[in-house]
Formats: sequence, structure tokens, C-alpha cells
Amino acid sequence: MLPVDPTSAAGQTPFYIAAIGPSSRPRHTLKQGDTFAVIDSHGEIGISAGGPDGVFHDGTRHLSRLSFEIDGAAPLVLGSEITEDNAGLVIELTNPDMIRDGRLYLAKDTVYFSRFFFLWEGALHERCSIHNHGLEPVRFTLTYRFDADFADLFEVRGLHRPVRGIRRDPSVEPNGVTLAYLGLDKVERHTRLQFRPAPSALDRRMIRFDITLEPRGRCSRFITIGCNQQPAADELAFLGNIKRARRVAQRTRQRASKIQIANERINQVFDRSLADLCMLSTDTPQGPYPYAGIPWYSTTFGRDGILTAIEALWADPMIGKGVLCCLAALQATSHDPKADAEAGKILHEMRGGEMAALGEVPFRLYYGSVDSTPLFLMLAGLYFERTGDIDTMRRLWPNFQAALAWIDGPGDPDGDGFVEYQRATEAGLDNQGWKDSHDSIFHADGRLAKGPIALVEVQAYVFAAKLAMAKVAAALDEPDIAQRLRNEAERLRVRFEEAFWCERLGTYALALDGDKRRCEVISSNAGHVLFGGIASVDRARSVARVLLDNASFSGWGVRTIAQGEARFNPMSYHNGSVWPHDNAIIALGFAHYGLKSEVVRIVDAMFGAACWMELNRLPELFCGFRRRERRGPTLYPVACAPQAWAAAAPLAFLRACLGMSFDPDAQRVRFVEPYLPSHFQSITIRGLDLGGAKLDVEIRGRGRDISVAVTGRTGAGHAILVL
Repeated sequence: MLPVDPTSAAGQTPFYIAAIGPSSRPRHTLKQGDTFAVIDSHGEIGISAGGPDGVFHDGTRHLSRLSFEIDGAAPLVLGSEITEDNAGLVIELTNPDMIRDGRLYLAKDTVYFSRFFFLWEGALHERCSIHNHGLEPVRFTLTYRFDADFADLFEVRGLHRPVRGIRRDPSVEPNGVTLAYLGLDKVERHTRLQFRPAPSALDRRMIRFDITLEPRGRCSRFITIGCNQQPAADELAFLGNIKRARRVAQRTRQRASKIQIANERINQVFDRSLADLCMLSTDTPQGPYPYAGIPWYSTTFGRDGILTAIEALWADPMIGKGVLCCLAALQATSHDPKADAEAGKILHEMRGGEMAALGEVPFRLYYGSVDSTPLFLMLAGLYFERTGDIDTMRRLWPNFQAALAWIDGPGDPDGDGFVEYQRATEAGLDNQGWKDSHDSIFHADGRLAKGPIALVEVQAYVFAAKLAMAKVAAALDEPDIAQRLRNEAERLRVRFEEAFWCERLGTYALALDGDKRRCEVISSNAGHVLFGGIASVDRARSVARVLLDNASFSGWGVRTIAQGEARFNPMSYHNGSVWPHDNAIIALGFAHYGLKSEVVRIVDAMFGAACWMELNRLPELFCGFRRRERRGPTLYPVACAPQAWAAAAPLAFLRACLGMSFDPDAQRVRFVEPYLPSHFQSITIRGLDLGGAKLDVEIRGRGRDISVAVTGRTGAGHAILVL
């Protein structure tokens, strides 16, 4: 990525992600642990402009270039694809017509190259299998060229650094090369490339294999690219490591319920979503945590992790537990303006890398998120309802109390009962809700709102958080705290309706600015109000009507901002685009009020969009242009894919349709007024965990004419259909 021009509007916005033009080659992503790779469809890195290519580890790009040549010529691409389990990338190539001194010495399509990549424990592994399909012997050279710029992820995103550390001279050995960099943080980072068998020629930026193959002959070459380590590069290590990587992926996948849809296209959407969640989930000392997305957000984000856990909670409650425990361990304990931290506040994001370590970006541990703290408490309550895990509630109770104290204290600086935000320093984020672009909170005439800002959805989260904590307090034998929290929630509900409802719009204001003036803008944020359950029934129905009219609903989903609003732009990141996770939260909100036909409209739209996407994968967002016949959604140029809360969205859509609720003590799941889209046909859920019992359940029907049958059972669990 090129540095952002400091004189541009984008350059005046900290941490803006530059978009400098389309990539000429599609990209594929791999992730394992704290390492991810972005590789183009040719199996190369850094060859075409416009993409964040590379092998990244802990916030640093450890490989910025990798090219592949046959006798100095680019190969022809036959195909490229990510494996179904996301564990590997397959690139299939062949040779072009090779001419020397005017003579064709190797006809095209004679030699087949299959390059298989995967990540394991901080290293990219490649096996290049070579097969001569010709009737004559072949001789050619295979050349790899490589480099490592050790750029911080924020440099790759577009931030310019006037001073960098020192790149060491490469160290060359018979079977490998080590590239190294001493950062300004005094940390030496290195990339170790190893090759088996030994290459025919090797220097600081290139290796060459001289290949001779008899007719129908085969051979393989192995390469490992280790980030701050020296993994082995040979067939035995390759096979052992890919087995380990797949075993870990399979174990993670088996933890969640299995979903089978009779419609194969819809089934593929669920398969990809679960595979993406598995890939993005990273083992931490506290449990599994879904990293937010690749390439820009492959790290711990508070809001993203919480919402992902909520979406996936019915299918994999262990993600919820891991998120709660990890964020509790990282909860702020003191006031630090540079990090927008205050005691009790829940993390916004955590970054590794040189720039974070030096404070050049404020995100080493950054708390500039107004909604992570109430969402943390919401997740805790929902996790407790799902699992009955009183031991985790008891262990985290001090963290919950600290979060509640922040909500009532620093989170409400003027004491008006609403949680607000305003960044503490110029280095922090302008806006600190989920729509955190600098221009995402504005008045009806387009003027940007000035802080402190009270977002509409945050008040709904606080309402739900206090009710959730009241239930936890009661379970922990704290009846006085439980009653106090219920009373506080009711007072907030009354005050909220008075302050945020806009009769003229038929929905809730986007926010209150620092002068308590409403931002009277139709936005998807109002759908999150229903998710929090703070709205009255009549007003919830009105919000649903507004969100599903032609101004808000594109046909592919609910737009972030309605068409006709001053800053509406269907190509904007937050002011008119469509986000799958946003629609998932809205669908859960509709389901909370029994608006099932409205749920199905969103679900039909989102699964229709997913079927147009590469790999049937819902991306972070797409453009908000209206739906047209025989055309798919318009993609957003720098959307992350995979993105955790987009990957988990299909699970939330399914729960919203089925109306699932859980009674872990009775080992019972209830399906309340289920309503299925017509194209789902039938659904089988296997391994539904009910705390000591597991159920296999089959749901059949269309619309409201639904039947539920238990087809398998371990333990005493049972299912109840409520029509």
C-alpha cells in the first residue's frame, strides 16, 4: 500500500485504510495462530500492486515478495483454491511455450506444477509437486525470488514512517537464507527460508532448482518460510505439520454443532462460515478467541470478538467463554488518556508489531470503544443463559462489577444516565461505536456531531447489560444488587424513549451530540435497539417498517444509512453500505419482538448475497446499491474476507429464524414460533450441546408450518416446539 497523502481528506483521518486501485490478481488468505498469509492466485506475493500481500506474524510482514519462474518465464495458471477446511491453498500451474534461439524446446502444458501452501506454528510451508506429462525428458530451471521488508501492518495499511529500523545483510547457508531487521524498538525480527533438497544456486534474494524429469517423471521441492523461527523443510516435516494443522482445525470444528441444509447452495454458505470461524479462532491462555478479520484485523478486538461470540453462541458456547475470560484478563484497571483507558473499561483492540510497541499508533492495548463494555456484560448474561456456567460467572463477577462501575461512572461523565464517548487525545479514534469512521455520526443536514456523543444502540446495550447482570447477581445470591440493576434499567428505558424517539422519522435518532441534540438520521443502529430489547412493542414494529422500506433495504440487506440522508453513499464504509453482522444483529432484534416475517426478509437477502460471493463467503461488507435482476451485490474494494462477525452471521440468522432458547438446567432447547425461508427446505442440527446432553434435531417445513423432531440423543436432553 502507498503512504496516504497527508493533504488529502483520507490523510487527515488517522488509521484510514488506503485503497489505491484494484488488484490485478485475486488474493487468497491463510491464518493459523498469530500468523496469516495473503497470496495471489498465481501463488506469488508482491507481484501485482493494490493488495496487502505477504506473510505476517504478530503485526509485522515477514515476507513481502515471492515470485515463481520457469526458465525465467511466468507460468500459466490452471486454477487456485482454498481447501474446504481452510487449512491449505492449492495453486495449479503449467509451463508456457518455451522458446530458445527461435526453437520451441518445451511445448505448453507439458509440465504440471501443484503448489500446496499451509501455515503451522509461525511458518508458511510449501510443497511444489512437479509432473512431466510429456513423452520426452524435460530440463528447466525453477527460480524463486524473495524479499522481506519487515513493514509494520500499519505501514502496509498506508501510514508513513519517517524513520525505520535497520535491515541486516542476509545470511546465506547451503540450504537456506535468513533475512533480518532490527527495529527501533530494539527487537530483532528475522525470516528464515529453508529449501529441500539443496538448491542448485542460492543467493541473498534468489534460489534456483535445476530440474530434470524423465517422461511421466515426478519430483517435489519443499520450502518453509519461518517467522522468527527455523522450521524444517522436507517431506517428513511437511506431512507431519499438515496433519497437525488439520487435526487442530478438525478439533476446533468438532466443538461446534453441525448444520446440514437440504439446499446445497445454502449449505455451502454454512460450511464456509464454520470453516472461517475455525480458522479465525485463536487459542489464547484464556480460551479460544475469534480474531476479527484478515488482513487488517487479525488480532484481538473487543467488540468484534463479543459480537462474533453472541452470533455463534448457540452453536459453540466455548467461543463465548474464551472471549469473556480473555477480555476480563485485559480489562483496564487505571486511567490512561493515550490509550483511552479507564478503570473497568473493556478493550477495543490489541496490536503487536513495532509501531504499537513504540507508541507510534495507540493500539498496543487500546480502549477507545464505547460499546465493548456493555456488550461484554450482555455476552456474559447470554452465555449464562445458554450454559448455566455459574462457576465462570462467579470467577468473573469482580470484572462484571468493574464494568458496571465504568458504565455508571467514567462512561457517563455528565451524569445524565446515558453512556457517551469523546476521545481523550488527538491520537485516538474520532468515533468509538461500531461505525467508527470519522464521518459516520452526523446530523440531518450532514454536519458532523460533536462530542461527547451518546449513540442510540449503546443505551440499548446498557439496558440489556443491566438486566443480564441482574440475573447473574440473583444466581450469585446478590438480591439487592439484582433489584438495583433492574430499577436502573427501567429508569434508563423511560429516559431513553423520551430522548431518542423521532416521531417524524418513525424510528430512533442515530445519537445525541454534546449539546443533547438528536442526530435525526435513519440508520441501521436503530435495529440494534431492538436487539437490546429496550424499545416498546409499537415502536419496535415502526423501526422494522422503516428499516425494510426501499430507502433502508437495498434488496441485499439493510443499509447502514438510509438512501436520502445527507451523507448517504452506497460505496461508503459506514454511510450506506451493507454489513452482514449488522443485519444479523437486526434480525435477532426483530426475532426478540416476534417479527419473524421481517427476519425472513433479511435472511433471504443475505443468503442470496452470499451465493454470489467467492467461496459463498459473506465479506465484512459490500456496497449498498439496490438489487437488480440477474446481478449480484457490488463488492467493497478493501473489505476483509474472512471477517469473524460476518462469518458468524449465518449462525445468528438461523437462530433468529428458529427462535431457539435454552434451559441448561433442564437440558432443554425450545424452538419458539420458528419461521423458515422457503429455500431452506429442511435443517438438521447435530451435536447441539445442552450441558451434559447432546441432541440431533431435524426441522422441516416452510414458513410457520414447522415440525421439529429429535433424531439422536446423548443424555437426557429434549426439544420443545412452541407455536
